[in-house]
This record gives sequence, structure tokens and C-alpha cells, in this order.
Amino acid sequence: MELADRAVGLLLSSISLSIFTYYTFWIIILPFVDSDHFIHKYFLPQDYAILVPVFAGITLLSLLSVFIGMVMLKSKKKKA
Repeated sequence: MELADRAVGLLLSSISLSIFTYYTFWIIILPFVDSDHFIHKYFLPQDYAILVPVFAGITLLSLLSVFIGMVMLKSKKKKA
């Protein structure tokens, strides 16, 4: 079981590092590269640089709120 936990941890760390590196390159370095350079085809337009994290945050908060609401309703039913 410990090996599986390590594998999951390594996978999550790798995914997080990849996303962080991609986003950092997209936001900080890409604006200084010429717009006709081939690297631009691997990145979304700059408009999405704010929309993607905002959408992800709203989704995360919504799911968290639904989870907390369900737990509160379940605990209320157990007491009654």
C-alpha cells in the first residue's frame, strides 16, 4: 500500500509541476517571444490566462460547497 501511495504522490506532484511550468511559461515568458514564433501554437491566447484559473476556482468552490452541504444534511438526518 505504501508503494501505491508513493506512486500517486509522485503522479500528482508531476502533474502539478507540469501545470505550473506551462502556466508560468505562458504568462511570464511568452509575451516576450515574437508572435510569429512556432512556440505560440502550443499555447492558448492570452485572454484565457485569467479565464481558466477563475473558472477552475469557481468550479472548485462550487464542488466544495455542495460537498459541505451534503455532509451537513447527512449529519442532520443522523441526529433526528
